[in-house]
Amino acid sequence: MITFSSCIKDVSPSDSITTETLTSTTEGLTNAVNGAYALFKDHVMFNGTADDNNMYLRQFFQLSDFASDDIVCSQVTEDPLFYSFSLDHSPTQTNTRYFWYISYKIISDCNTVIEAVEKEPTDDPVRKQLLGECYFLRAFAHFNLVRLFARPYTQDKSAPGIILRTSTSDPSEKARSTVEEVYAQVVADALKAEDLMDASRGVQYASKEAAEALLSRVYLYMDDNANAAAYATKVISSGRFALTTANTFPQMFANAVGASETIFCIAFTDKEDYGKFGSIASMIFSDGNSGWGEEFATSSLRNLMGTHPEDVRWDYIVPLEDGNGGIAKKNGIETYYISKFSFQDGSPTLSSPIMLRLAEMYLNRAEAEAKTGNTKAALDDVDAIRKNRGLQNSLYNGKVPNGMTLLDVVLNERRIELAFEGQRTFDVYRNNKTMNRTYWGYHLPGLKETDIDLSKTPTGYSNMIVEPTDNRIIYYIPIDEIQSNSLCTQNP
Repeated sequence: MITFSSCIKDVSPSDSITTETLTSTTEGLTNAVNGAYALFKDHVMFNGTADDNNMYLRQFFQLSDFASDDIVCSQVTEDPLFYSFSLDHSPTQTNTRYFWYISYKIISDCNTVIEAVEKEPTDDPVRKQLLGECYFLRAFAHFNLVRLFARPYTQDKSAPGIILRTSTSDPSEKARSTVEEVYAQVVADALKAEDLMDASRGVQYASKEAAEALLSRVYLYMDDNANAAAYATKVISSGRFALTTANTFPQMFANAVGASETIFCIAFTDKEDYGKFGSIASMIFSDGNSGWGEEFATSSLRNLMGTHPEDVRWDYIVPLEDGNGGIAKKNGIETYYISKFSFQDGSPTLSSPIMLRLAEMYLNRAEAEAKTGNTKAALDDVDAIRKNRGLQNSLYNGKVPNGMTLLDVVLNERRIELAFEGQRTFDVYRNNKTMNRTYWGYHLPGLKETDIDLSKTPTGYSNMIVEPTDNRIIYYIPIDEIQSNSLCTQNP
């Protein structure tokens, strides 16, 4: 028998006696829900193997950001993360298989708690809050799956999505729902979460505002601009959050739980500092020994930011000097580390990754306003961020620069503000734009260090321009699901 101190993640969903025991008291229910959160950061055994590289958040940032034009790989590697750079995906790659597995484990845990609690309706605000958190986590997990494994909603909402799991009694063999059906379920769950949660436990847990922030993001992806703006406004107007300033922004990610802008983060403690083996930071930052030193900020992003050296967002791009007044290179690629996942409690490999924050709400609303022709409102929202990032002398003041569209202005600001936070690829493709990776890096097939000339732009390589219609912008359904579920079709 599993006691209250155990997490629901260790409970078989079919073990109704244990489940009822866990959820019959507030203490037990809290432990059960906390177990679902733990799955975002734990190294869970997969296929009988324990691997420090397997962790939901680590895989999520690999699969999203490493396929973008914000992060460059400085070498060819056998680590599965390289498939995101090369776009040479496989149904058998370990990182997608683990991400799929752990996502559905989180969803299963949420379903277990939801069903146990809803057997006896309650007005207890604490139990309603915990129930709402499970609805939020189920929506969050389904949404991340559909973003990675299915076409963007704005391209083809009737395309195959992912497998919706909303009950512990779902058959193991189940067909993929359409993209539209998945989004509808995500919205329904997030709305339910918003309605239930009114006793926030802090930003390391879901809250009413976290559900509203997720709804703003999801509606934006659906091109439902009215609702995207409305839910962003709900969060902005809640009074619970404030944009960090030019003085406080450089410390925000190292102090995520205490930051004024954080809506929802996955909280790590110093006991969960995975160091070089298994942390997010070790992929993109190193103090000389703390990381692998293989992935850097791209010249593409740095060029976009280059006209404003006073922008405090540069603080998260850390050049490694070569001792001669230049920038150190690895296999010909300039070393610009990324520190958004570093320096909690001073550790180079510890952070509490922020999943939802206030600046995104301003940018969601700005994009929605841009798409509905509300120029002044969109630029006012962009300027609200810029004046808090050291750019108070470079505001748009309601005027779109010559040679740019209003949407260009918003998306450029979004790229800079949310860089390395797992959003860039989705922002490009859901807007049916191309991904331009015309810069030196080992995403270019066959590249040798001797080919690299940083004074020139690379030419003649594939993988430089990725069209939004390319099959490779999403990942294959993992082989485990295909082999065990005859109703699940594969992506082309």
